[in-house]
Amino acid sequence: MIHSMTAFASLTGTLGATSWAWEMRGVNARGLDVRLRIPDGLTQVEATARKALADQLARGNVTLNLRLTRNEDAQALSINATQLDAVLGALDAVQERAFEMGVTLAQPNAADVLAQRGVMTQAQVETDDTALSAALCADIAPLTAAFVAMRAAEGAALAAVLDAQLHEIADLVRRAEAAALARRPQVKAKLTADMTRILDDISEIDEARIAQELALLAVKSDVTEEIVRLQTHVTAARALLADPKPAGRKLDFLAQEFNREANTLCAKAGSSELTAIGLELKSIIDQMREQIQNVE
Repeated sequence: MIHSMTAFASLTGTLGATSWAWEMRGVNARGLDVRLRIPDGLTQVEATARKALADQLARGNVTLNLRLTRNEDAQALSINATQLDAVLGALDAVQERAFEMGVTLAQPNAADVLAQRGVMTQAQVETDDTALSAALCADIAPLTAAFVAMRAAEGAALAAVLDAQLHEIADLVRRAEAAALARRPQVKAKLTADMTRILDDISEIDEARIAQELALLAVKSDVTEEIVRLQTHVTAARALLADPKPAGRKLDFLAQEFNREANTLCAKAGSSELTAIGLELKSIIDQMREQIQNVE
């Protein structure tokens, strides 16, 4: 069963005043390219994530992002006693000075005092880094499992598309084989005409040279080898689709071989029907190659 390299998974969690959100995204790549975006100080989390991805994935460009958030509601209010004393002392000095100058001031209330800069502060609730790291590491296994499950689901859909395309290719190869068989009388007539022309152009007959020319002309028009190779490639591709191991690179190479044989078939066609079949083959093979680019 093949896997796609395209997938997405997310997970959230909370510990004390800290909450977090994981996001993992994957797209196709020639090899395995893992990019981690994890806040500084979480070395163990990064190492655990990197190992888990390396163990589970063979190919793909994978980005893993971790966003940490501090819950502001969990922040405790506290009074800075030093700043409070300074503010109260300043207020007292103002009141004394105003009395000396015969100025009457309204008495400040507690809210006025607390509103002064630095009197009231919010103290961060400390989170145990060891406990946080352990909680984050525990998320990695289920997050990776969800990511791999989506790759498998996408791969199943991809396998169905590729299987249908291989069925079309196999059908076209059978049609090519029938067309090649049907054109044999035309090929024989053409070979005879070509040999007649050659014999008319030479005064002395070299039987060895004639046999060589006949063999060369026959090879140039014979598509049996290309048809057999295409049939072999279809069998090999189906085996790779059924193989549980990553097969993307092998399928990509096989698609190139499919294309090579289709090109040769078109070049040797010698008939409009066989040429049309060859062009259809090339079209389906190109579509298949596009799908294969996303196979792990």
